[in-house]
Amino acid sequence: MHYSLHFAFPAVLALVFFPLMWQTAYLIMLATMLIDLDHLLAKPIFEPRRCSIGYHPLHSFYAVPVYALLLLLPATQIVAVGILFHLFTDTVDCLWSFSHCHECYLNSRIYALRNWLRKLLGREARE
Repeated sequence: MHYSLHFAFPAVLALVFFPLMWQTAYLIMLATMLIDLDHLLAKPIFEPRRCSIGYHPLHSFYAVPVYALLLLLPATQIVAVGILFHLFTDTVDCLWSFSHCHECYLNSRIYALRNWLRKLLGREARE
């Protein structure tokens, strides 16, 4: 499922959002997967129980608003759509993994962000 979302669904996005240049848009969206190069900075490089969202620099919670801002510039919209969809796909993968590994969820940065937001909103953080 993860790889079909990374490779097949961007074609749908390209056809829907950029129909006049869908082939180019599709190739650009595929190229946005290069943000996964930040996985090479992790030790170990691959950890099957680790969620990339919030962990790797280009998958960080700080990077997401920057990617969202790229939607505002016509020249970077395709890149922004590709990266944001990539992050959505990785988030879906994390949530699927969490459904099989509660400990992975409790150790994830997504869980830490959730608790931080709950605290900010004055709600009690709980499992």
